Amino acid sequence: MMAKNKEPRPPSYAVSVVGLSGTEKDKGNCGVGKSCLCNRFVRSKADEYYPEHTSVLSTIDFGGRVVNNDHFLYWGDVTQSGEDGIECRIHVIEQTEFIDDQTFLPHRSTNLQPYIKRAAASKLQSAEKLMYICTDQLGLEQDFEQKQMPEGKLSIDGFLLCIDVSQGCNRKFDDQLKFVNNLYIQLSKSKKPIIIAATKCDECVDHYLREVQAFASNKKNLVVVETSARFNVNVETCFTALVQMMDKTRGKPKIIPYLDAYKTQRQLVVTATDKFEKLVQTVRDYHATWKTVSNKLKNHPDYEEYINLEGTKKAKNTFSKHIEQLKQEHIRKRREEYVNALPRALNNLLSNLDEIEHLSWSEALKLMEKRPDFQSCFVVLEKTPWDETDHIDKVNDRRIPFDLLTTLEAEKVYQNHVQHLISEKRRVEMKEKFKKTLEKIQFISPGQPWEEVICFVMEDEAFKYITDADSKEVYSRHQREIVEKAKEEFQEMLFEHSELFYDLDLNATPSSDKMSEIHAVLSEEPRYKALQKLAPDRESLLLKHIGFVYHPTKETCLSGQNCMDIKVEQLLANSLLQLDHGRSNLYYDSANIDKVNLFILGKDGLAQELANEIRTQSTDDEYALDGKIYELDLRPVDAKSPYLLTQLWTSTFKPHGCFCVFNSIESLNFIGECIGKIRTEASQIRRDKYMANLPFTLILANQRDSISKNLPILRHQGQQLANKLQCPFVDVPAGTYPRKFNETQIKQALRGVLEAVKHNFDVVSPVPTIKDLSEADLRIVMCAMCGDPFSVDLILSPFLDSHSCSAAQAGQSNSLMLDKIIGEKRRRIQITILSYHSSIGVRKDELVHGYILVYSAKRKASMGMLRAFLSEVQDTIPVQLVAVTDSQADFFENEAIKELMTEGEHIATEITAKFTALYSLSQYHRQTEVFTLFFSDVLEKKNMIENSYMSDSTRETTHTSEDVFPRSPRGSSLDYNYPDSEDDTEGPPPYSPIGDDVRLLPTPSDRSKYRLDLEGNEYPIHSTPLNCHDHERNHKVPPPIKPKPLVPKTNVKKLDPNLLKTIEAGICKNPRKQPSRVPTAPPENIDQSDNYADPVDTIFKHKGFADDIYAVPDDSQNRIIKVRNSIVINTQGDEENGYSDRISRSHGERRPSKYKYKSKTLFSKAKSYYRRTHSDASDDEAFTTSKTKRKGRHRGSEEDPLLSPVETWKGGIDNPAITSDQELDDKKMKKKTHKVKEEKKDLVTPEKPIPLFVEKCVQFIEDTGLCTEGLYRVSGNKTDQDNIQKQFDQDRSISLESMEVTVNAVAGALKAFFADLPDPLIPYSLHQELLETSKILDKTERLHELKEIVKKFHPVNYDVFKYIITHLNRVSQQYKTNFMTADNLSICFWPTLMRPDFENRAFLSTTKIHQSVIETFIQQCQFFFYNGEIVEAPNTVACQLPPSNTVQMVEPMVPLQLPPPLQPQLIQPQLPADPLGII
Repeated sequence: MMAKNKEPRPPSYAVSVVGLSGTEKDKGNCGVGKSCLCNRFVRSKADEYYPEHTSVLSTIDFGGRVVNNDHFLYWGDVTQSGEDGIECRIHVIEQTEFIDDQTFLPHRSTNLQPYIKRAAASKLQSAEKLMYICTDQLGLEQDFEQKQMPEGKLSIDGFLLCIDVSQGCNRKFDDQLKFVNNLYIQLSKSKKPIIIAATKCDECVDHYLREVQAFASNKKNLVVVETSARFNVNVETCFTALVQMMDKTRGKPKIIPYLDAYKTQRQLVVTATDKFEKLVQTVRDYHATWKTVSNKLKNHPDYEEYINLEGTKKAKNTFSKHIEQLKQEHIRKRREEYVNALPRALNNLLSNLDEIEHLSWSEALKLMEKRPDFQSCFVVLEKTPWDETDHIDKVNDRRIPFDLLTTLEAEKVYQNHVQHLISEKRRVEMKEKFKKTLEKIQFISPGQPWEEVICFVMEDEAFKYITDADSKEVYSRHQREIVEKAKEEFQEMLFEHSELFYDLDLNATPSSDKMSEIHAVLSEEPRYKALQKLAPDRESLLLKHIGFVYHPTKETCLSGQNCMDIKVEQLLANSLLQLDHGRSNLYYDSANIDKVNLFILGKDGLAQELANEIRTQSTDDEYALDGKIYELDLRPVDAKSPYLLTQLWTSTFKPHGCFCVFNSIESLNFIGECIGKIRTEASQIRRDKYMANLPFTLILANQRDSISKNLPILRHQGQQLANKLQCPFVDVPAGTYPRKFNETQIKQALRGVLEAVKHNFDVVSPVPTIKDLSEADLRIVMCAMCGDPFSVDLILSPFLDSHSCSAAQAGQSNSLMLDKIIGEKRRRIQITILSYHSSIGVRKDELVHGYILVYSAKRKASMGMLRAFLSEVQDTIPVQLVAVTDSQADFFENEAIKELMTEGEHIATEITAKFTALYSLSQYHRQTEVFTLFFSDVLEKKNMIENSYMSDSTRETTHTSEDVFPRSPRGSSLDYNYPDSEDDTEGPPPYSPIGDDVRLLPTPSDRSKYRLDLEGNEYPIHSTPLNCHDHERNHKVPPPIKPKPLVPKTNVKKLDPNLLKTIEAGICKNPRKQPSRVPTAPPENIDQSDNYADPVDTIFKHKGFADDIYAVPDDSQNRIIKVRNSIVINTQGDEENGYSDRISRSHGERRPSKYKYKSKTLFSKAKSYYRRTHSDASDDEAFTTSKTKRKGRHRGSEEDPLLSPVETWKGGIDNPAITSDQELDDKKMKKKTHKVKEEKKDLVTPEKPIPLFVEKCVQFIEDTGLCTEGLYRVSGNKTDQDNIQKQFDQDRSISLESMEVTVNAVAGALKAFFADLPDPLIPYSLHQELLETSKILDKTERLHELKEIVKKFHPVNYDVFKYIITHLNRVSQQYKTNFMTADNLSICFWPTLMRPDFENRAFLSTTKIHQSVIETFIQQCQFFFYNGEIVEAPNTVACQLPPSNTVQMVEPMVPLQLPPPLQPQLIQPQLPADPLGII
């Protein structure tokens, strides 16, 4: 049963592999390949195939279990499946002959038969014989697989006869073939199947193979299989064929020729190799090892297949090649990175073309090594080359190996770098040249597309050189610059028109009318028009500005980080902290001092005398004062001592105060100089804060002679110096004393020192002793504009440099406190420094005692903001104007600065304010004393200001208003009275912005108009009325106003009937009382010695300049109205109240007005905006509108004029600053009621060829504005230009003077007249002749030819052309003042007179010729039209024209009799110029 269940064993066959064997003599140097064939068949894997098998063995190896003293080897068995699926086992035996390595003879074995007989044996036996694997197995059998030959014996079933068909080594093929023939004969005797295996066919010799095939063909059934053990070709086939011959049941295998089989095998290997290489390529890290990778791939079929076919060694070699490729690829990439980075390194180290242009690469390398940045760009390695070091693995180190620079590739990069620098230099030069070309093209406007400009630059050399991208980039940059500049100028223009924006309250929303008004005003500005093509951006800037104006914060300030509020907070936070810290070190231990160190300064032994007097009054250097004993340490020093500064402050002696004693003017001046040196040394050189805060006390020594005339002068001068130095002054007490110093003086001086020490301690005490905000004596607001071109510390230096400056209370980051002696008392002054936009809320809602308004004299916008802010400030609050510039020389060297400084002083004069200047390059005006007089003025008016503030607060709470208007602050007196109080004995600061030599204020010769300062110098007195000044200082009610008796005068002008009706309507508000009108005399007849409420402007007025109206209204019962030169007093008879009482009460309770009603400059500026925006409305309509709207009682003293411009400008009664022109009103009323329709007259007649409109315009220009700068170049108001033509069309007799238009507007209207003619003044038919004639080189010939062409003009054209050229010649004669030469005038006028075709591109090349023609006519006016000589020097010699009719304006022009230039002290509001006489 068991036998039946067993599976049948596969058949087993034993194959004996035989062939040529024996000694080297027999077989040659190598065998015929029997062992390799067996090895490849039994162990076909490449790793198990050994190409070397030796037959020379030692005796030991021969006797080992593998050889086992036999001359055959057992290779093991192979199980093989046929095509029919039947398996069989094939045992392989190799018959060989082993050679003794000692004797080189065959080893002796048990079978002593020769090889041929042994090889043919069919029975083999060898007990425990082991399977042979390789030669290395011999002697080390235990290290290899041990498998015994089955049962120690085998029966051979077939023979595989090997014949080597290769060249062989020292072997003849014929001998081998002979041996094989004998062997075959012996084998055939065994009747066993035989197959011939042609070995080593990979090295086959063709004729050997053919002989083998011929040998086989001679035998019966002998098959030849062509094999190659090395490439495993047909090895298995030969064994399979032999098995088929032994077992006929098996399919007969197909014998494939070697080449075909080889191709098949190689294709199999190539496919496996491709698959394996793809596997290997998945490895991307060249640091990977074969061990790691093979472990990951060992189970992959592609890997196993390749290992089987090619072996591990080849696989490892393939892997190594791949790794090497990865490494080389990495090196290549690093090299590329280095080479690509080399240009950047060269740009950093060798960027100067001039330095390297002529250097070789080796010289450049040496130069680079000297650069400080060399190590950051390059690395010098210890080992080279760099690609064989570990530097290739440092991927984060981007530095270039320096040895790489020695390659030709690096040198080529350097050469390219030099060439690039050369080309880039040229490219940059061309780009800049093209940029300058664009800058010269004037018509390029912000926002203009490139396409519109390209046609004008196509011929430019730079444009042709650079690329399109470069040209567009340059143009874009140019556009950005001009757009940015235009936007900055537009923003600056908005600030210059601050009055236009700051007329509404905060958080207000501008109405559509207000926006229309803004656009109407701004549209006249060139800076507004400059952004015409960027209208959305312009509108955005305008809306952003308006949003900031009505909702200002420092976060939204248009100046960004340059906001004044931010800069002030930063400066005060740093400066006050350092200042307080320095003081705390000095005075921390001085609260309860027992010892006082005193430094005594005097001249000619006076200091020693005072020290002796103090010691006389002391006991052992102890001095009793106010119940306390003080130890005194006195250090008297003569003021002339060269060791003054070294003795003043030592490590052992730190004075608490300094007594400065004097007894003469000379010693006082000397003392002042010494103190100045001490403070300068402390604050500027040593930066010693202790010395800077040292208290000084001035002591006047007794003159012994009580009737000395010098004592009052010394007292006065000493007090002034003390006020300037902000220190106490100890005077000589009344009475007669024998000594120079009195005990009272010494005690007073000691008290001052102790008080100063205690005060300085209190200021910086860590205990919160700072007074509350409400306890400050004065609150001053300093305003400055954001973005002004000066540093904040400049305007704050007068405070921060003062030893009496300290920080304000917590939370007041923009404030500081000053402790100053004003008069006899020390006052605490809070200075709050704000931007103008932050000050608006303070101005409206908080109590402010005074304003310091700072503006830059270099910036119109700064003055515009000041005007806008000042206009809304109440006129009861004192104001100090401060102009800031670099130096006093700016006033003389820069007209713009001079104009702004003059305007600031003029405004200050108008509103009776203080004016001074600060210079960034000067230290003198940075002293606190600059504002001493202003602080005194504020202190005098403090009560009035606070009462006014409280009164306003009460009125706002009860929602009531009174019809109260201020009267003019100007009085008739030029005298300046001073009270006896010492409060007013201080010397004023230098208010003039240009120093002491030149004054901007009026300088009359009357000595009463001057006052002495502390050094005896004279300074001008402001135009302040006597009664007003006393009232403001002493808070007294002015005397009652008494009506002046009527003085008949024949030339009294009648009032405007409409104005009288308005006055009467305003008076007749009370139905119970009837008004009475009492006319009074004009102010020329009023005695100014009496106290009347009719102020007279003390500023000099040009003859014919109309006075302002000043109204001082009472309640509804009394009105005093001044209209030009007439005064109307309206009274209401009431027995219950006296007239004087009512007037007095009215003035004492008057409600404050605003500064814009006190200053013509401020008022006229705002008024000009209204006129420009309402120029199309007639005065009659405006007046009618004002009458219609003004019903009921007017509440307008607090109402802003810009909110209701029609009522304010045209009413003439509600606003005290309005001037009413009676004659002009009469003309308007007459014009309205008597309209005369005139018949149209021809503009031109043969008798009068000059158009009337041209005549009027020319006459007006020559009468009023021949010297106007930029005449015909500067554009006038477009609305005014149109209005001139419109009014002329309606009434040709109209006078341009009465229209109140500018010269530029009239000039623009004149040019527009010629531009609107159907044909140009110079006929088109003559243009070509003019152009050709202008090309004649000879000047005389050219002028005569031109003269002949002019004669061809139509008579009317000729006369008009002659007229206008004569006029332009006269304009050009004033080129030194109007800057309009004949060349400039021709540029402005030739397009109007010739009217060319600008759309014709060919015409653009002749524009200069057209202009030169007109320039020639203007220059040679005398020659062309008046038979004069040719002028050689144009614009320097006036044309001497022959006399003619005045209307024709052909008379000669005499040198102009211009008035002398206005001096700074004569600057007044703009006056109409005197007409120029035309002879």
